[in-house]
Amino acid sequence: MATMILLRHGQSVWNAANIFTGWTDVDLSEVGVAEATQAGEDLAGTAIDVIHTSGLIRAQRTAEIVMEHNRSSSEVPTHCDIRLNERHYGELQGLNKDETRAKHGEEQVRIWRRSYDVPPPGGESLAMCAERTLPYLTEAIIPDLEAGKTVLVAAHGNSLRSIVMEIEGLSKDEVLNLEIPTGVPRTYTYDDGVFTRA
Repeated sequence: MATMILLRHGQSVWNAANIFTGWTDVDLSEVGVAEATQAGEDLAGTAIDVIHTSGLIRAQRTAEIVMEHNRSSSEVPTHCDIRLNERHYGELQGLNKDETRAKHGEEQVRIWRRSYDVPPPGGESLAMCAERTLPYLTEAIIPDLEAGKTVLVAAHGNSLRSIVMEIEGLSKDEVLNLEIPTGVPRTYTYDDGVFTRA
């Protein structure tokens, strides 16, 4: 049976600094490296056939660290695509989250960060993010699953939220409270077009 493993990158240096990151290409923090290492150890016994990751270094490095601990062949193909990038945070990118809450209010920032269809100023909503992640899921990831492969998808909180929303059939209200933690594998089996949380 095919398997899809969703993995949010380990903590980034801007996660650690409490800064909106979005498409800014920042690296993993020391904690993030440790989280990716733990994920790699957790997945060490799982033979991964193919990797899909975003165009951002924090996701790519997470996948690389995972594979350093994996028993798979060293020839595992990796596909990097910006369609798996984090949601673009527009004018919020580079701003401190606490300072942004103080300026705009806790509820407004929560809406920008968690709602389905309200984008931050100049940025993407989760719905807009889904407009690029879901075609990638259909066009690139599902064909690998249909071929019976075990697929690692190393990406970001919001790009993965949009995928989980789709495959678990979550409502706009339910996805508001969905949190994808850094460095924790989320595994699904795939059989005959159906995803099941493992």
